[in-house]
Amino acid sequence: MLLTLDGIEKSFGDHPVLKGVSLRAESGKAFGLLGRNGAGKTTTIRILMGVFPADKGEIRIDGAPIDHKKIQIGYLPEERGLYPKKIIFDQLTYFAELKGMRRKDAGHAVDRWLERLGMTEYRNKRLDTLSKGNQQKIQLVTALAHDPHIIILDEPFSGLDPVNAMLLKDVVKEEIARGKIVLFSSHQMNYIEEFCDDIAILNAGEIALQGNLRQIKRDSRRNRLVVRTEQAEPIREKYGDACTVMEDGSLLIRLSEGVGKQATMQQLTGAYDIDEIKVFEPSLSDIFVEYAGGKA
Repeated sequence: MLLTLDGIEKSFGDHPVLKGVSLRAESGKAFGLLGRNGAGKTTTIRILMGVFPADKGEIRIDGAPIDHKKIQIGYLPEERGLYPKKIIFDQLTYFAELKGMRRKDAGHAVDRWLERLGMTEYRNKRLDTLSKGNQQKIQLVTALAHDPHIIILDEPFSGLDPVNAMLLKDVVKEEIARGKIVLFSSHQMNYIEEFCDDIAILNAGEIALQGNLRQIKRDSRRNRLVVRTEQAEPIREKYGDACTVMEDGSLLIRLSEGVGKQATMQQLTGAYDIDEIKVFEPSLSDIFVEYAGGKA
């Protein structure tokens, strides 16, 4: 399955929020939709879900306009929206029925997911008796119980302890392996790097960068060297403002225009006791800061 957003535009009053957003996401892969607050991520998600229409542009599945009666979408919002005083099983079944499931099938699906997430013992309890992390796992069931084709996860790991985060990772990997389209929206870049093959970075309603994450890293400016050495001070003196110290104590040297990497590496290894030297590869956080418009 191929999901395509083509030239999506949306304004609220005189304020344009999306300015021709186009992207592609494939089944069996995770796609990272990134951007600072206010960049247009939530509006893009709501248009995809059919909450409100785009002013211009089209959403297609395998080349045909999306039919929300046939294409099921599961959504885990950043802001949780379940009923704190209601019995967990009752409301999960109710939400699954709203997605088109028969009551009996909905109940079976909810029980399967409660068991998968280790939450069966809370089946007949009120939501507000659970911890924040367990409430988030219950919210996840609403996104998955109806077996959607597209799964949208907005800050899914927020508030989870390491054990529950690992459980959620396993669940997401299983859904990807089952051929689902998984869209991540998160500011936790380590999870995006772990799961997503492709990303798009929104900046002020426009796609600032899009593509395969590995290829984006390979195509980034390769004019910086990482140097690990016990002789940091003389190297810092030699390169001045072009040399900075990284968090792990390594040196980051920015090369001037026209200065060759290999020649600089040879000069450094010839003049100093170098433990390691390599070309700097930016993290997704570095790329985000560069393209998302200022610091995150």
